[in-house]
Amino acid sequence: MSAAPQQPNNRKKKWFFGGTILLIGAIVFTLIPHKPHPQQSPFLHKDGPQAVAVAAVKATDFPVILQLLGTVVPIANVTITPRVSGHILTVYYQEGQHVHKGDILELIDPRPYEATLHQYQGTLAADRAQLAKARVDNARYQRLIKQHSTSAMLARDQEFTVQQLEGQVAFDEANVRNAELNVMYCRIIAPVDGRVGIRALDVGNYVTVGQSGGLTTLTQMQPISVIFTLPQNNLPDVQDQLRLQKSLTVEAWSSDNSHKLASGTVNALDSQIDTSTGTVRLRGIFTNEDEHLFPNEFVNAHLLVRTLKEALIIPGSAIQTGPDGEFVYLVQKDMSVTVRLIKSGPSDDQNSVVLSGLQKDDLVVTDGINHLRPGSKVFIAGQQNHTTTLPSTPA
Repeated sequence: MSAAPQQPNNRKKKWFFGGTILLIGAIVFTLIPHKPHPQQSPFLHKDGPQAVAVAAVKATDFPVILQLLGTVVPIANVTITPRVSGHILTVYYQEGQHVHKGDILELIDPRPYEATLHQYQGTLAADRAQLAKARVDNARYQRLIKQHSTSAMLARDQEFTVQQLEGQVAFDEANVRNAELNVMYCRIIAPVDGRVGIRALDVGNYVTVGQSGGLTTLTQMQPISVIFTLPQNNLPDVQDQLRLQKSLTVEAWSSDNSHKLASGTVNALDSQIDTSTGTVRLRGIFTNEDEHLFPNEFVNAHLLVRTLKEALIIPGSAIQTGPDGEFVYLVQKDMSVTVRLIKSGPSDDQNSVVLSGLQKDDLVVTDGINHLRPGSKVFIAGQQNHTTTLPSTPA
């Protein structure tokens, strides 16, 4: 009867002992270091050849393009101001409308100036009549003086009278001309082709000569120009090309450099360098037929300076910089790499020109460079056979 109560305690001891063993096993398993998973970065193989990406040196034409900041500037931007004072009688344009040179934009009430013109014309007619009479009298006195039938003093006075009236007629003619100009200035004419801006004053307002702010603005849209700045270090090359070609091709791209807006030409350099920025201004001319270029818009100018014929090209990612200058990792026939010092030239967003140090069809490493050393064995990522050797280049 005494053994029956001990069975539950024995079971508890067995469960406790088994759980302790499992817990110790889990801790030991966690602390033991494990080998890394065989699937690792394609460019990390410490115990064998390193996987790399390569590119062959190509010989092709390479355009040397400078990317410069520019601003769209109209060739003609006119503030329309009245040249006579008066009330605006008529406005002939709509805001934003395209107008042609010689079109009437606004009409200032011309009636006061037409009345003044008629007054001066009447005075001129009267003085011309007096001048004609004085000339007839003078001719008669000149005949009488030759016949000794009048005194020399009267004949001389008549000559002075003619000269006086000639001066008066000239004065009257100037007044008439000035009055005609005032009547003409009542019709405000577009001086250039362009787009009219926002109107400052409406019909019925009184305007004066030199009205502050003007009546509106007239901006020439076609053609239009882009002013951009060129670093002084690039100036000699651009000057040389302008002397040879007379003009250079330039493209205007959007402010975020995502798409091209227009193509044009550059044929003018500014006369001096800005000492505060070390740059010189250039003007590009664009036909702007679709008016994608808008005045005062910021753009990126892509200036084509020249095109290098059969230049050696490699991806820019292959070029490294060390204590001795620029270098690349060159893949040799036995699939080892060696360091090759190079001299690079112009570049764009992806490729660079190699001026010396490489030949056409040489293979250079473009990715997986961080783990390379001179003499490291490599294989091209994606190839199954890691012992591949490069074929001999035909002579």
